[in-house]
Amino acid sequence: MSKLVSAAEAVARIPDGAVVTVSSSSALGCPDLVLAALGKRFDDEGHPRGLTMLHPIAAGDMYGVKGIDHIARDGLISRVLAGSYPSGPSSLPMPEIWKMIVEDRIEAYNVPSGIMFDMHREAAARRPGVLTRIGLDTFVDPRREGCAMNAKAAARPIVARVEFAGETWLHFPNIVPDVCILRATTADERGNLTYEHEGAYLGGLEQAIAVRNHGGVVIAQVQRMTAAGSLRPHDVRVPGHLVDLVVIDPDQKQTCETPYDPAISGQIMRPWSSFKLAEHGVEKVIARRAAFELKRGMTANLGFGISAQVPRILLEEGHPDAVTWAIEQGAVGGMPLTDFAFGCASNADGFVPSPQQFIYFQGGGFDVSFLSFLEVDVEGNVNVSKLGKKPYLTAGCGGFVDITAQARKIVFSGWFEAGAEVQLTAEGIRVTKPGKFTKMVEKVEHVTFSGQRARLQGQDVLYVTERCVMQLTGDGLVATEIMPGIEPERDIVNASQGRVRVAPDAVTIDRRLLSEAPMGWTP
Repeated sequence: MSKLVSAAEAVARIPDGAVVTVSSSSALGCPDLVLAALGKRFDDEGHPRGLTMLHPIAAGDMYGVKGIDHIARDGLISRVLAGSYPSGPSSLPMPEIWKMIVEDRIEAYNVPSGIMFDMHREAAARRPGVLTRIGLDTFVDPRREGCAMNAKAAARPIVARVEFAGETWLHFPNIVPDVCILRATTADERGNLTYEHEGAYLGGLEQAIAVRNHGGVVIAQVQRMTAAGSLRPHDVRVPGHLVDLVVIDPDQKQTCETPYDPAISGQIMRPWSSFKLAEHGVEKVIARRAAFELKRGMTANLGFGISAQVPRILLEEGHPDAVTWAIEQGAVGGMPLTDFAFGCASNADGFVPSPQQFIYFQGGGFDVSFLSFLEVDVEGNVNVSKLGKKPYLTAGCGGFVDITAQARKIVFSGWFEAGAEVQLTAEGIRVTKPGKFTKMVEKVEHVTFSGQRARLQGQDVLYVTERCVMQLTGDGLVATEIMPGIEPERDIVNASQGRVRVAPDAVTIDRRLLSEAPMGWTP
């Protein structure tokens, strides 16, 4: 019997009260047609009701791929566990899912992406849930928020702090998925799936296995269908015995605002000269200083924000392949992309499924991680996951907690103050008007990274800003390097309200960072 059905026929198989897991990373690999059909079915029939949604990484964006917003309906979903949520600038309307969260209309949790993939694996194998140290002493820990994003979620905990074998762990009991919605490029008539036009494999295989092992329904959205037996076995990433239904969407986007780019899926290799260099400015100066922590042959992880410019710094200096980049969506090597295509890479050496990439991250196998921050407090804690006034400006933690938990070295990059006016010249950076508020706070709103735990574990942590480089010490944040042109007492100590002190032996950062021309730097 053919597995090919319409999107409406596929979502008709989803019962009330189901736990539905969705494979996606913003618009990358998002099965948007099926999610839209699910929302339409609810509008027409009032069913299914009371769904629990599992999203290891966000489904949808704010730029045309609605993803989870298709199903952000009262009554349709009652609970959401997600590694991240759609996010964007304040100039765009707040996504419907965020309205439901902040208005306490659903139970909403922000669970680190790696832990969410672990949860699928443990449920699939019928083991007793996830036992992990990832997230201890952060907002994931039940001593803080326990992943809860609102009061309704806090009333129904999903994680407990337990003692096992003489150590403290976090335990996430199993949440067994009944339905899996994933996406690929091609399906044959037996339901075998290949990913030749996708920018990542993500976690569709693990999610499908978790559902199949518990007798559920697996729905695959693809761009096209081919005859049975015409796919190369080595190309099949999700075998047909795991797939129940196939839905065709010939217009599915590869990722945000990108219909199809063969370099993203590794089908061509772009010349290095075709990549856009980082625009000259203060953020580029910050990224340049961060890049100084690299040495040839390293493997480095990369996050969103200013840190995403670091590969372009190496490109400009003539060393685009000196470092192997590893990103959570699964690309290894090549040039990680920015803006709408973040989460993808061109010229990658290979693609690893996200669950395996997170095993690598959680164990701290890489040399250094480049991440950004929203705010830092006197304990060295970092918040990237919550902004109470405008929550949708951040996607949540994503893989941040998994990456930082065991990382040997972390370089955080960001602005010292918000809204300050600064003048950049070849001689230095001068603050011409103080900012609206400092990002060096007494206590962060959300602990996405624990400075105390980092000190206990002996992690090497730097905070790079437009004014200074700070180190995390037993006495808090200490500025050890000062940007040329910055007045330490006024622009660092006073601007942080005394929360950052300047080391007596602080040095001036190399002026080469300020030049519009390449620095002449070798990793």
